[in-house]
Amino acid sequence: MATTILGVGSGVFILAIIWVVTLLLCVLLSRVSGSARFSVIPVFLLAVILTLILVFFPRADETPAPEKEIQIVDSFFIGRYFLISIMSVVFLGSAFLALVYHVLEPVYAKPLRMQ
Repeated sequence: MATTILGVGSGVFILAIIWVVTLLLCVLLSRVSGSARFSVIPVFLLAVILTLILVFFPRADETPAPEKEIQIVDSFFIGRYFLISIMSVVFLGSAFLALVYHVLEPVYAKPLRMQ
């Protein structure tokens, strides 16, 4: 089955493009003077024929084929836990060093001014 975009297939977008181009050509050709103005009719009929062909002769089935269930396997399971343990040891070590050097920093008394 074809991929879907926003929940609809690509045929809907093709039909939308056909009709947008058709309406644009109809508006442009309606402003032309002379016998070229009547070329709006074949453009419109061509869009109708293309729409009927795309609607009545679809290439894909209406019911999608059953999809095979995907099984997710974590092949980096042991490595992931090893990295998490190393990161937790580094975090605890840095938290201890922050405690030692920042929180428990000694505060020295300032000398009194002598007269």
